[in-house]
Amino acid sequence: MSDLRISEAFLYMDYLCFRALCCKGPPPARPEYDLVCIGLTGSGKTSLLSKLCSESPDSVVSTTGFSIKAVPFQNAILNVKELGGADNIRKYWSRYYQGSQGVIFVLDSASSEDDLETARNELHSALQHPQLCTLPFLILANHQDKPAARSVQEVKKYFELEPLARGKRWILQPCSLDDMEALKDSFSQLINLLEEKDHEAVRM
Repeated sequence: MSDLRISEAFLYMDYLCFRALCCKGPPPARPEYDLVCIGLTGSGKTSLLSKLCSESPDSVVSTTGFSIKAVPFQNAILNVKELGGADNIRKYWSRYYQGSQGVIFVLDSASSEDDLETARNELHSALQHPQLCTLPFLILANHQDKPAARSVQEVKKYFELEPLARGKRWILQPCSLDDMEALKDSFSQLINLLEEKDHEAVRM
């Protein structure tokens, strides 16, 4: 092979390398979804969201009104509006539902019978609310690391999810701060439901 051809070959390889490194363009933007996160005070909403955002647990303060966090995942960004769960705040939850594309409901699986009954009533109300009833739900049975924690099957039966949520998109998952992989997997399943709903809307 002549020196000229060798030089041309090297120039072409340099060109290909340049294109590979410099001409790929920015990666496609991750879709963003607006979610509302509800649950009683003490259910662990703030701690779970803070851990997903890699925030220090020492800085966690229970939400008294509402707060917004952008929770990043590899394939999506979830803009989560967390609502405080105190008695005097829950009656205003519905004012913040507008614009939501999905719902995260956190319950304390180790709570007292009275609190569990209250959580059940609030979840039933959310599942039937006109602004939420067609949205995907992620229901997290938190505090699974506590001795008194109910299993997912016990929660499903007590909350009567099978008959109440039939025909709706919902996921019930156990979680705790000690198992972040399981928590991230739960959110990945929710993102899948959000993407499916997006695709259905495009087809329509």
